[in-house]
Amino acid sequence: MDAAETGSSIVTRILAEARVMQPGDPSVTNRLARETSPYLKQHAANPVDWYAWGPEALERARRENRPILLSIGYSACHWCHVMAHESFEDPDTARVMNELFVNIKVDREERPDLDRIYQIAHQMLSQRGGGWPLTMFLTPDDQRPFFGGTYFPKEPRFGLPAFKELLARVARYYRDQQGEIRKQNAALAEAFESLYPPQPSASQALSDAPLRKARTLLEDEFDRRFGGFGGAPKFPHPATIEHLLRHWHATVSDAEPDLKALHMATLTLTRMAEGGINDQLGGGFCRYSVDQYWMIPHFEKMLYDNGPLLALYAQTATATGDSFFSRIAAETADWVLREMQSMEGGYFSSLDADSEGHEGKFYVWGKDEVRDLLDDDEFRVIARRFGLDHAANFEGKWHLHSHESLEKIAERDNRSVDETQRILDHARKKLLSARELRVRPGRDEKILTSWNALMIRGVAIAARSLKRSDLEVSASRALEFVRNTLWHDGRLLATYKDGRAHLPAYLDDYAFLADAVLELLQCRWSGRDLQFAIDLIEVALKHFEDRDHGGFYFTADDHEQLMHRSKSFGDDATPNGNAVAALVLSRLGHLLGETRYLDAAERTLRAGWSPLERYPQGHATLLTALEERLHPVEIVIIRGPQSQAIEWRSELATLYAPRRLLLPIPDDAADLPGALADKRSQAQTVAYVCRGMTCSPPVASLAQLVTELRSPAA
Repeated sequence: MDAAETGSSIVTRILAEARVMQPGDPSVTNRLARETSPYLKQHAANPVDWYAWGPEALERARRENRPILLSIGYSACHWCHVMAHESFEDPDTARVMNELFVNIKVDREERPDLDRIYQIAHQMLSQRGGGWPLTMFLTPDDQRPFFGGTYFPKEPRFGLPAFKELLARVARYYRDQQGEIRKQNAALAEAFESLYPPQPSASQALSDAPLRKARTLLEDEFDRRFGGFGGAPKFPHPATIEHLLRHWHATVSDAEPDLKALHMATLTLTRMAEGGINDQLGGGFCRYSVDQYWMIPHFEKMLYDNGPLLALYAQTATATGDSFFSRIAAETADWVLREMQSMEGGYFSSLDADSEGHEGKFYVWGKDEVRDLLDDDEFRVIARRFGLDHAANFEGKWHLHSHESLEKIAERDNRSVDETQRILDHARKKLLSARELRVRPGRDEKILTSWNALMIRGVAIAARSLKRSDLEVSASRALEFVRNTLWHDGRLLATYKDGRAHLPAYLDDYAFLADAVLELLQCRWSGRDLQFAIDLIEVALKHFEDRDHGGFYFTADDHEQLMHRSKSFGDDATPNGNAVAALVLSRLGHLLGETRYLDAAERTLRAGWSPLERYPQGHATLLTALEERLHPVEIVIIRGPQSQAIEWRSELATLYAPRRLLLPIPDDAADLPGALADKRSQAQTVAYVCRGMTCSPPVASLAQLVTELRSPAA
């Protein structure tokens, strides 16, 4: 019997029974007040006897042979708040939890290792998708789950039992059905082992077959009217859109460039930017759209979405020359600097979906409220642009989304588009100022290394595309904060808040941060930053690499031993760590002439080849790494006085070249490592163009350099 069959039978039995416990008198000592996570602190006043995940809780569960109730969520999660209010704040429910279980609360953003394991286990046991809040019940000796779900209501509804009654059933099942649980646990362990991809074949050629297959499948899934892929709910998937943009660019010199790929990318980005998933007043993108139109979002704003989206809109602006994408990139960047960067330099994690206990309340408007804030011209433009002249779209109010084009509004009013835009922008500023007086959504002010890396990368790319020095400064401040605060004794820590950095970092922290450093180096040179990227990659190779089969584990070899050490290759809400590691290893390998890095990149691609072949559209970042393995990155090293090196770089940054590294290295830079040491300064500013293992002689003219870079395309 496999884990799914066994798990389904246990789920069915528990949910089929009902029994009400009589509450006792708990003695609650809530330890979560000592934690750094805002999500854990939100539960510090609960009557539940919560523990954070750690030796104290696990030892108590073993000692008392008491099952573990594991609750995983995050601070911006709407349904996490609902379950907390309904159940965890309820004394009677808490009393049952405390009598029957050792209760552990986990912030999935601080402990993605735990979240990955138990989300997968939930899917295996229930044959349903997971999510947050995740509620799992574990055996005390080995922390293997025997039952679980996501949100459970306080009273029976949505086809679910009342949470308090469920607790009693689970506890009774654990007491009476030990044999069945052990059988399921053994099947579950076997199922987890099967998650590892088949061992790679050394003879397997790395070909472009997954790239071609992904292109076909993405077109099949494309929403031709509203953009995006599939139906509701719709997620941004920036790695997928970037892949399409890169694919189009790779074909521009062909007899028939793939304009369909460009259309899929730009239509999706346009519809998202015009939709309610994009904050039309303050900038920044919400997590996802609940509908296929990008109109009504799940209102939380996450750093890990906005970093890649900022990069993507900036890249698309460069690729197309369309000022619309530049404006969206600028508005997103402005939101980051205004609301998400701490005084210390790092970027905060998220904004809540809720304010005053209601999802989206901060963002929606009444029509009369808008009319009172604007003059007649402004209201007419705003109403037409954002749909206030149509029916309310969110619980009797209006969530702003682009409804009518500026061109059409201008034509109706017999105005120029520029004048209509000016009126619209003035009205938006008035509404934003009024909105700032509302009760704001909560902000999760912990600083996560991996998410900061995604935003540093995005801000650095936007700095070059938008020619904004303030963005370069912002990204540099964030990197310096991470290095000074989260880099200790040659290793990274994963999270920081209120002066305390802790928790061992994960693969994503190392890979994403090295990638971010490479992007920032293209804004301004720093030998110290390059060495930091090298140090990060060396730690990944030493502590995370699977030396037998290739690729990297999510946790280090000296990490806490959990029930499974995951190694995956597909993207989820964030780019895949293995894929980013392969990309960085390839780029650094060519930059430094370091074959160890190139070999490790190839081993990673081989390790992920089987899932990449089967489901390439779910591995967009790995497709990018494969693309750069097949067509190595072009590296342009500019040597000269700092101001002139930056001037050359700024001119070249106007060209969209996704397979190019452009490094402005001042002529006084010393102790350059590896192959960089050969790219010497001359009497005048020069550039070296390297493709694969071959570098050009020094190019002494910017015009000549531009000509050389245009053919062949990079």
